[in-house]
Amino acid sequence: MQPTATVLVYSDNAHTREQVRLAAGRRPAADVPPVEFLECATLPAVLDALEHGGIDVCVLDGETAPAGGMGVCRQIKDEIFRCPPVLVLIGRPQDAWLATWSRADAAVTLPVEPVEFADSLAALLRTRLSVGA
Repeated sequence: MQPTATVLVYSDNAHTREQVRLAAGRRPAADVPPVEFLECATLPAVLDALEHGGIDVCVLDGETAPAGGMGVCRQIKDEIFRCPPVLVLIGRPQDAWLATWSRADAAVTLPVEPVEFADSLAALLRTRLSVGA
């Protein structure tokens, strides 16, 4: 198992980024490595981080403005070679179809529910780390 996993968190809302960090904790599941967070509040910061590599999972806030997480997800799935798995935060359960349109690998609703979020994040980390191994 690798020593840590890097999770990029994109939201223009510092409180949402904090919810993600707190919900995931230091280690979202016993069988995944501890996580380190890279917080981004703007689309250029997200694109720069992905270009530099080393990101294991992206968490994108669908409610961010002006570049929402679902549009960003679709863009990075098209533009980033071997794009990491993406978990999109959606405002309401009815927006799940938009998460599918964006090609997100998973979606959870806001406000972040810790158990659901940690389970989804851990599943994406397992997938990414097994593929990368």
